[in-house]
Amino acid sequence: MTKVLTAARLITAGRQIDDPVLVLDDASIRSITTRQAGELPPGEHLDYPGATLSAAYFDVHIHGCCGLDVMEATAPVLGTIGGFLALHGVGSYLPTTITAPKDATLRSLSGLAALIGNSAVGVGVARPRGIHIEGPFLSHAKKGAHPAHDLLAPSVEFFDQMWEASEGTIRLMTIAPELPGALEVIARAKSLGVRVSLGHSNATFAEAEAGIAAGADSATHTFNAMRTFDQREPGILGVVLGSQSLYAELIGDGLHVHPAAMRIWWKAKGPDRAILITDAMSATGMPDGNYKLGELDVRLVGGRCLIGENTLAGSTITLDTAVRNFIRFTGEPLETAVELASRNPARMAGLDAGELRAGGAADVVVLSPEGAVIETWIAGSRIE
Repeated sequence: MTKVLTAARLITAGRQIDDPVLVLDDASIRSITTRQAGELPPGEHLDYPGATLSAAYFDVHIHGCCGLDVMEATAPVLGTIGGFLALHGVGSYLPTTITAPKDATLRSLSGLAALIGNSAVGVGVARPRGIHIEGPFLSHAKKGAHPAHDLLAPSVEFFDQMWEASEGTIRLMTIAPELPGALEVIARAKSLGVRVSLGHSNATFAEAEAGIAAGADSATHTFNAMRTFDQREPGILGVVLGSQSLYAELIGDGLHVHPAAMRIWWKAKGPDRAILITDAMSATGMPDGNYKLGELDVRLVGGRCLIGENTLAGSTITLDTAVRNFIRFTGEPLETAVELASRNPARMAGLDAGELRAGGAADVVVLSPEGAVIETWIAGSRIE
């Protein structure tokens, strides 16, 4: 049945449309017009006074939620994760692996591959659009929560094994560019259409620049697990903040990155290259207790996910909260913030998402003036 959505405004691709009329036909958008264009077309009319319509959010870096980890790689697990994400405005995501033993990694990639584009994960849930492999080609010096004994030197041979296990569904790879063999792996990944993100890295300025020259597209959770800036050796952070071409993720929980550092990141990357992420793990949406991140044991204490004494291990934030935090910390308006969680991640990933347009997917989030999720529409299905 045709659905006709009206609201105060609609945000898409850097444009704002006042008094929009958004017409959904099943899973697709039929048209976007305005009330001034004439009478409403026939169909079920849903009006959202004072609200903003935006493309549903796209989280390119998420490990799990609801006590579940994406590396479990089953339809029920992804169905539950996708349902939770949809309630928080997310329509698409990249299930993100963590460094694990080779066999566990390959098994997870194979299981996830079978679910990419598979209706078995459910209707009306956020959809996995590809896989983000975070590890095992990471720096021991900047490993963060990743287990040191499972980190590997970059190898085209093992990357090809992961690619084969994933049935070509790897969409994004995090890698430390300074490691021997990294540039060859980056080049191989790029030849297959994989986006490459520099992260968990102790790279010098020159080593990070070499990673960009080899084909890197983005940076993984800027500031975190990354060589710190020095005025004489700016390192990878200097490259990430200074590059005009590189996208850059940021965990928007206000815990991993101080609000002042977020403002620096925002000024450096701007509206076309900044990407908000969650890096959420299985403890998201859950009470304090013990949880898993891949094969790691993690404690959730007062909103902090910890391994050992004080090593942060992912977050428990949701992407709609990250958007509201960005508004609060930077003073930027909602119409700017939503693009960092929709258009920019989709563009970085090279996927058809993150924008509302005629013929595009009917993935829509309805937001209050403060950025709270009122409703989400996934493939034309209404999620309340």
